[in-house]
Amino acid sequence: MSNPLLDRFAPAFVRQDRLFVETEDGRRLSYGDADRLAARLANALVGLGVAPGDRVAVQVDKSPEAIVLYLACVRAGAVYLPLNTAYTLAELEYFLSDAGPALVVCRPQAEAGVRTLAARTGVPACVTLGTTADGTLMDRAAQGAPVFPPVPRGADDLAAILYTSGTTGRSKGAMLSHDNLASNAATLAREWRFTDADVLLHALPIFHTHGLFVGTNVTLLAGGSMLFLSKFDADAVFRLMPRATTMMGVPTFYVRMVDDPRLTRAATAHMRLFVSGSAPLLADTHRAFREMTGHAILERYGMTETNMNTSNPYEGDRVAGTVGLPLPDVALRVVDPETGAALPQGEIGMIEVRGPNVFKGYWRMPEKTKAEFRDDGFFVTGDLGRIDDRGYVHIVGRGKDLVISGGFNVYPKEVEGEIDAIPGVVESAVIGVPHKDFGEGVTAVVVGAKTGAPTEAEVLAVLAGRLARFKLPKRVIFVPDLPRNTMGKVQKNVLRETFADLYVG
Repeated sequence: MSNPLLDRFAPAFVRQDRLFVETEDGRRLSYGDADRLAARLANALVGLGVAPGDRVAVQVDKSPEAIVLYLACVRAGAVYLPLNTAYTLAELEYFLSDAGPALVVCRPQAEAGVRTLAARTGVPACVTLGTTADGTLMDRAAQGAPVFPPVPRGADDLAAILYTSGTTGRSKGAMLSHDNLASNAATLAREWRFTDADVLLHALPIFHTHGLFVGTNVTLLAGGSMLFLSKFDADAVFRLMPRATTMMGVPTFYVRMVDDPRLTRAATAHMRLFVSGSAPLLADTHRAFREMTGHAILERYGMTETNMNTSNPYEGDRVAGTVGLPLPDVALRVVDPETGAALPQGEIGMIEVRGPNVFKGYWRMPEKTKAEFRDDGFFVTGDLGRIDDRGYVHIVGRGKDLVISGGFNVYPKEVEGEIDAIPGVVESAVIGVPHKDFGEGVTAVVVGAKTGAPTEAEVLAVLAGRLARFKLPKRVIFVPDLPRNTMGKVQKNVLRETFADLYVG
């Protein structure tokens, strides 16, 4: 038995001297460096008690070593569990309790709190990893051998778990197999024409499917290189762009670039491809970018549970406002949300997908997994859309109330629960409204008590200590009552229409 995901990456490591990752401050890691460090880290993981199939929870800042840790987990047969660095200790407790990892890796400055939390949730070990090859995990790796034969795994064995929000208040762990990740990376590398000559300008986070499994896996499979930015910074992007050939980003990146006078045809003449995803790209942004550079941004559509499902073509029309065509190995259909019956072309319905990219189910949630799959294997995405007469897929909304702000998922019920617990709040509803920069702006609509109702500033101050920053409402609007239907359910569609013009960018 082989190790399917590492087997796909193996050709890249033949050229040991080739650049793998370079940071914005000039720190470089070759493929040979990464290969040896992954072996040392895998030995360290085993020394810490990690066995094949064990989860390794990782909440660290972006660095070359963090990417190599992902490779080390795969090499050791473990299941990589990346966690958003914005999660508070209160939020982190749920993930550690639910996933039951054998090890948690955190930032050095967070060690005291995470170590205490690990002990309380039954996690056997806690180590640290910093951004400059520092931390207790790196100390252990330095003592290990630079050789570690990959642990044999099957195509359906888990390589990662990514937590995602859904229609319940409980986050769900999407179980992704070796074949899920390997097959999708191979498809994208082929469809987007990636080769070992490519240099990806990487400004995305690596705890998210976009930056980790799209950007990194595709680059690894092709044997290319990455220029790592800790976050999107326009000055750094324009400084490093002359050395890059490709860039992947969320719509926010491109909105900011369009507003920058340095974005010109000359500045992007050497670039081969710009990709956008994780949130809807406004057609106006697409058109403006093309007018300024001559490049048509390639928009695609994916989910944590499925990796990528569709893509605008590399060669052919990249149609603004669409997410392109189903990928070659992905079957996509639009059905009646109630009956599951296929709808005629052009009609709006629920998008369902099936293919080797689709996950194995939700961690420790068999009933939820069963509910999200049709009998013929199609996964119910929760997204509403239509397919036009050319086969292009249009996403028109979400059946779920998920808000995507700046590429991050925000589940309204979690935020509502925190707001409703504030003295003087009767009830609340959290929605997403159009936002030029973030795609959607998290907005809280609150009904306050007749006496003692908090102010907008007071609500935000309370939430700041309970929620990650990306989940915080950008506005808190007070209303006398929330709109309801005859069954008493809050009509969030009415709220979205009412406040659709709240943000202008």
